[in-house]
Amino acid sequence: MDGISFLSFTPMILLLILFIIRVPIGTSLILTSMYYFVFINTAMPPDLALQNMVSSLEVFTLLAVPFFVMVGVVMNASGISKRLYSFADLLVGHMNGGLGQVNVVISTLMGGISGSSNADTAMDCKMLVPEMERRGYDKAFSGALSASSSIIPAMIPPGIVMIIYAMVAKVSIGRMFLAGYVPGFMLCIGLMLAVHIISKKRGYGRSRDKIASLREILVGAMSAIFALLMPFGFLLGIRFGLFTPTEGGAIAVVFCLLVGVFVYKEIKWSQFYQIIKETFTSTAEVLYIVVGASLFGYYLSWERIPVMLSNVILQFADNKFVFLLVINVILLFLGMFIEAGPAIIILVPLLMAPLQALGIDPIHFGIIMTLNLVIGGITPPFGSMMFISCSLLKLPMQNFVKANMPFLGVAVLVLLIITYVPGLVMFIPNLVMP
Repeated sequence: MDGISFLSFTPMILLLILFIIRVPIGTSLILTSMYYFVFINTAMPPDLALQNMVSSLEVFTLLAVPFFVMVGVVMNASGISKRLYSFADLLVGHMNGGLGQVNVVISTLMGGISGSSNADTAMDCKMLVPEMERRGYDKAFSGALSASSSIIPAMIPPGIVMIIYAMVAKVSIGRMFLAGYVPGFMLCIGLMLAVHIISKKRGYGRSRDKIASLREILVGAMSAIFALLMPFGFLLGIRFGLFTPTEGGAIAVVFCLLVGVFVYKEIKWSQFYQIIKETFTSTAEVLYIVVGASLFGYYLSWERIPVMLSNVILQFADNKFVFLLVINVILLFLGMFIEAGPAIIILVPLLMAPLQALGIDPIHFGIIMTLNLVIGGITPPFGSMMFISCSLLKLPMQNFVKANMPFLGVAVLVLLIITYVPGLVMFIPNLVMP
């Protein structure tokens, strides 16, 4: 193995063991890395390794994480979700499976605000599913749809997973954000078609008796105007160089606070402590994993494991289409066990070399990897959105899995399309930020 001993791989084996016994991801990464630098590689002093770990936080793009986390927290506290729900009902409530269609559309609208699949799942389960059950929808169908539609916010800016990928792969956050729009809307359309077909078979009705009038739609749009315009303002700001994506996050925080406090008047001063606390907690969870992954990356680089893995992969898959198929299968499997963020932090440094050798655009691959791993959130045994839905709704996992098969099929189909038709992914980034 090009001079690499079995001992060099023991940190990876130890990391796998810690994952299996459910030790937190960040702690697992730090423990295995320090084991390597203390007991195996004595050439690098452990204190220097720790210094490199801490310095990994001194990256400007990391500021995007707390900013966009706070945007999601503030917007959820401002009552914007209720306004978006009403607007979504005006748009699609007249269709077959009206509330199911609303479920998908509101996840798409929330994608431009929160970027969090877990938060979107919880919101849909609390707000929409009880009403769906009252209207005669099956609980398993409602819970599975709530979890599956929550894939969409991870794809539409400002998805936190995309920020993590851009940071690790050292690519433009702006181009990553722009690349997520088409896949996000493809998921929306695909899930709406699935809801339509299933609802027609099961007789799920409409939430509105007739199509909303233009006046009703305009009134609903004006009620949610600040939330609806935010993604477009963000897109235009990046396009015309008014701010970087990171600076845009800070601007979005201020904008959301002003709207929540002075326009919608649903954020009270007493809520600020909880908003700050939730922001700090969520940010700390992400950055703890980041520093652990950075230290683990030093170990990988020192042993030249990414180079070795690249050579092995290229021996068996020297065609980029075969490579992408193999990687998709591997990522779908890993996504069943590992959260998207940690998986990206661990795997991207290993995959960059073969990506470059095969001429695969890292932005295109980032969208493939993001969607692939987020799909893991709705699959057993450890899918986070699946757990949230089953837990909040007291839904047996086997019922969830069975009901979710059509929606999982839609997500995998979209994944295959964007994998082999890169122009769909790269169209907007190449148009706006060539």
